[in-house]
Formats: sequence, structure tokens, C-alpha cells
Amino acid sequence: MNPVSGAGNAAGVQQIIAMRQQIIDKSSLLQSLHGPQGATAPAESNGPAGGFQNALKSALDSVSDKQNKAEALSDGYERGEVTDVAKVMLARQEAGVAFEATLQTRNRLLSAYQEIMRMGV
Repeated sequence: MNPVSGAGNAAGVQQIIAMRQQIIDKSSLLQSLHGPQGATAPAESNGPAGGFQNALKSALDSVSDKQNKAEALSDGYERGEVTDVAKVMLARQEAGVAFEATLQTRNRLLSAYQEIMRMGV
């Protein structure tokens, strides 16, 4: 029985090696597709955390821009420069929804972090 189980293990090892090579090939292909772009080069040097950091920063910048736009429109309306109340209210609603989404994302990330910290090693 040992020769048969040994042959089965050898076939299993060969399959694992073949799958590993496929993963490496696909990874190389993805890296070559993203390589020429200058914006992704710093993220690759930082690893996966750099990609997440960049995505989070761009999302927060977007929320900040929406809030600044809403504030500018509100100030303009108060000074009489902007007469379209619907535009002002829409900008304020967009900023509010973006902030609420950011807050919910922060809450989920914090909850996930706390759950990870409670895990036994």
C-alpha cells in the first residue's frame, strides 16, 4: 500500500506545483500590466498595505473635496453670489452622504480590527 499512496502523494505534489506556477504566471502578468503606470509604482513598493492606503487616502480626499465644495456653495449663497438653492442643498446632501459612508467604513474597519485583536494566536 505504501507504493500506491506514495504515487498518489507524488501526483498531489505535482498538482500543487502546477497550481503554484499558474499563480506565479498570473501574478507576473498582472504586475507587467500595472508596471508602466507611474501612479502604481509607489504602491507596489509598499506592498498590499500601500494599495489600501492609497485607496483610503483618495476616498478621504474625495469626501473632503465634497465638503469643501458644499461649504463654498453655502457661503456663496449666504453672500448672495449663488442663487440656485437646489444646487446648494444638493451639494450639502452629497457631502453629508459621503461623510456618513466614510463614518460607517471607519466603524466597520475598527470593528474588524478589534475582532482581530481578540483572536487567539
